[in-house]
Amino acid sequence: MKQTMIAISREFGSGGDEIAERIAKDFQLPLYDKNILEKLEEESGFLVKDWEKYDERPKFKLTSRNEKGFSTSMEDNLAEKQFDFIRQKAEQKESFLVLGRCAESVLYGRPELISLFICDSMENRIKRISEEYNISEKEALMKIKKHDASRKMYHRQHSDFRWGDSRYYDLCVNSGKLGLEKTTEYLEKYIVERCRQM
Repeated sequence: MKQTMIAISREFGSGGDEIAERIAKDFQLPLYDKNILEKLEEESGFLVKDWEKYDERPKFKLTSRNEKGFSTSMEDNLAEKQFDFIRQKAEQKESFLVLGRCAESVLYGRPELISLFICDSMENRIKRISEEYNISEKEALMKIKKHDASRKMYHRQHSDFRWGDSRYYDLCVNSGKLGLEKTTEYLEKYIVERCRQM
């Protein structure tokens, strides 16, 4: 297989995490998500426990400043470390799958990139989150809104692309129409076809 980089963004509760895991496993690709922190720790002595709470979080604009290209925001600094990690893997001609972390923007313009966005109906998302976390539907809805708002803000701060806007992805798919297993199969067929054209 030629170098293939897959970037998957997803709405909270859409099943995007599970789809990403299945695709990575089926194509035998390293999956980079929050484990990037562990990879950074292995490679540079970066202490995961000191940074976990800032992972994929938007910065607080009132308490952060940028001076001469340097930010006082821990969220900003962690994001940049992760973006550098992703770029480095790309430069090393590695194949991998990245979940979130503005990867479709960080790797934009590379012909080896396949960018996907996973969404689902709010009804399905509420049901999935309610069952996964054993919480009420009302609590699930609040959790979904909170996570989606955080992801949108994070994306807005680190990318010129609009999170979830179909124009910035190769393919957007509603996982609720086919279910997670069939959606994964569909996306894998798309990935195979794209790889043939690379």
